[in-house]
Amino acid sequence: MKRNIRELLETRRVFLDGGTGTLLQAAGLLPGEPPEHFNLTNKSAVAAVHRAYFDAGSDIVCANTFGVNSLKYTEKEVKEYVSAAVEIADAERLRAEKAYGEAKFVALDIGPLGKLIKPFGDLEFEDAVAAFANTINAGKDSGVDLIYFETFNDTLEAKAALIAAKENSSLPVFISFAFDGAGRLLSGSDPLAALTLAEGFSVAAVGANCGVGPDLILSVAQTLAAHSSTPVIIKPNAGLPHDDCGKTVFDVTPECFSEDMKKVAELGVSVLGGCCGTTPEHIKTMKNAVSGVKFQKITDKNETRVSSYSHSVEIGKSPVIIGERINPTGKKAFKEALINDDISYILNEGIAQQKAGAHILDVNVGLPGIDEVSMMKKVVGTLQSVVDLPLQIDTSDKDALEAALRIYNGKPLINSVNGKRESLETVLPLAKKYGGVVVGLALDESGIPDTAEGRAKIAERIIKTAEGYGISRKNIIIDTLTLTVAVDKNAGNITLDALKTVKERFGVGSCLGVSNISFGLPDRDKINAEFLSAALDAGLSAAIINPLSPAMNEAFFGHSSNVGAKKEFSYSVDDGRAAGASANSLFDAIVSGLCDDAAKFAEKELAEKSPIEVIDGSVIPALTKVGDGFSNGTVFLPQLLMSAEAAHSAFVKIKKAMPATGGDKKETIILATVKGDIHDIGKNIVKALLENYNYNVIDLGRDVPPEKVVEVALEKNVKLVGLSALMTTTVPAMKETVDALHAADPTIKVMVGGAVLTEDYAKNIGADSYSKDAIGAVRYADKIFGH
Repeated sequence: MKRNIRELLETRRVFLDGGTGTLLQAAGLLPGEPPEHFNLTNKSAVAAVHRAYFDAGSDIVCANTFGVNSLKYTEKEVKEYVSAAVEIADAERLRAEKAYGEAKFVALDIGPLGKLIKPFGDLEFEDAVAAFANTINAGKDSGVDLIYFETFNDTLEAKAALIAAKENSSLPVFISFAFDGAGRLLSGSDPLAALTLAEGFSVAAVGANCGVGPDLILSVAQTLAAHSSTPVIIKPNAGLPHDDCGKTVFDVTPECFSEDMKKVAELGVSVLGGCCGTTPEHIKTMKNAVSGVKFQKITDKNETRVSSYSHSVEIGKSPVIIGERINPTGKKAFKEALINDDISYILNEGIAQQKAGAHILDVNVGLPGIDEVSMMKKVVGTLQSVVDLPLQIDTSDKDALEAALRIYNGKPLINSVNGKRESLETVLPLAKKYGGVVVGLALDESGIPDTAEGRAKIAERIIKTAEGYGISRKNIIIDTLTLTVAVDKNAGNITLDALKTVKERFGVGSCLGVSNISFGLPDRDKINAEFLSAALDAGLSAAIINPLSPAMNEAFFGHSSNVGAKKEFSYSVDDGRAAGASANSLFDAIVSGLCDDAAKFAEKELAEKSPIEVIDGSVIPALTKVGDGFSNGTVFLPQLLMSAEAAHSAFVKIKKAMPATGGDKKETIILATVKGDIHDIGKNIVKALLENYNYNVIDLGRDVPPEKVVEVALEKNVKLVGLSALMTTTVPAMKETVDALHAADPTIKVMVGGAVLTEDYAKNIGADSYSKDAIGAVRYADKIFGH
């Protein structure tokens, strides 16, 4: 029987399975016991789950491998658990195909690793890639039909997973992300950012799972269905869990679940399933409910998008600004910063351009004597930790380009490829592998043509060659090249004519380095602004300009307001830099996440104030501002963590200035991820914030049994314990730990958190407090200890 999941996605709606962990718990899985253990110890229970979902109408079942990775198990154990899981699922697939006479599929189910990747955590990016590769190779060897990455809440980790899949397998890939009720990932990504990244890797299907119930996931489904050119997956929970006499219960019935999923199907979503709390009855009822909804084959939305970790930017719908200042060309101060490894200067340039209205930032660190590969990786990584704009990777060095593309958190703009064979054969394969929008320069071995038609012909060659590599036309924009009018007074008109020709003939976007028009001339700002206005009138998609220039700002936003895309802005100039371009106080440095600046300003303030005055007057207010922003959704996880790091840099200086008795930490708090759960992302975020509020934290790590938590709490006389759980199957272990702590010492307060928890659930399991985020944990600690 022919099994091709890509072909099936083209012809009809596809149904996934539902929750596995909750069914295995009903079959005897103990609190905190990893579900994959049953692959070896209770194969019949796992088989019964797969059988029930196939019988309910699922086309695809996920092998019981969600938590299997080499950070948790040895490579040998990974192979054992994966091969056993796939063998069980494949036997049920064969049975179902015979019973129903249609193709069925087994997916290698891979969840997140449970750790944050640097610079926000301690996991190396390549270690994450290697961990995913181990699981993928084990699944490929076992004969799975596809790879399904699910419940991802960090786009950088998702990128590591997608790279591992591309480098180790040719299997179709599904990926779905766990958005919260506000439609954001833990790392701050909105649905379009996640979609843009995933589509850059040519996944077979992309969507959302877990996190929330079918009612709250509807807005995410609407966004994905409206913009995706890839089949969309929606696989929500059966609502949010609560505790019923020690048992985890989900309240959304199969009937209610199906009513909401019918609305999802009507949006054009074609891959439907269920996550935590859903049962075979949910899948069966849902399939019946959507049977009358007409299948809608996915269409190419033809949107040219780049993205950062937080959001995407569409190129072509309305003009965008690419900030040009992170580039050494003609910039003496920037060259000195590169030579002196002054990353703080570079970060401030990025922050300044974002404040001035840039939509994308150009990043070029090429300079003689500089290790461009190392510097590019450093600048891209650190810049993305303080600025949430998409980046344009600007280099002619193949190794520097690949190094940046590999670690870039999102889908970048790639500047550039040109019509030379060597350039085409070097850049295009990298663009295809890592996903990106490519800037094509209208030049070749013969140089830059002096006619619009000549440049259009090179553009055509670039476009056709890129399409031959599998890069769609929407992922190509053409730079028809700006030459100075000092040499040829008709240079600007040739560029603009070429721009119009390329747009009309090939339907692709365009970009220009605007300021090249005035090289060698006086009054450059005025000339640049006039040329920018003419280029925008000609249909320019992206302008590479200095957003700190008042004349360029006026020309750009004046044009935007004329076409209905109004944007308010304000600026003042001091030595060529916008007001507020760089941190001018310790408060600013912490809010912006600038570690070096925070240390410098701390020393400066300590020369005039006492350590306590610096903490109370600058550090705590800055952390409070960032924390409030995180709570209300205007600040996201990377910014929160970098602000914590900046505060830590300041604390190092402050503590040195404190008297011996004045630097004591506040009270001690224990943190632990409960038994059976290896995910410590949330716990580590809480730890970082608590430590930067000067609490002493004892981190017991992951998969911690209740007796260990109690032992340390009693030994250290700790009065506040924080517990984390991500997986539904480990929540009972959290209740067990809460009960054990209260039994050992009723004065111990226990705060809990995690993606699968709610405030009501926390109360039902006896926790003293529920914190939805790290700031909530800090505030509860301050309340308990009277700070």
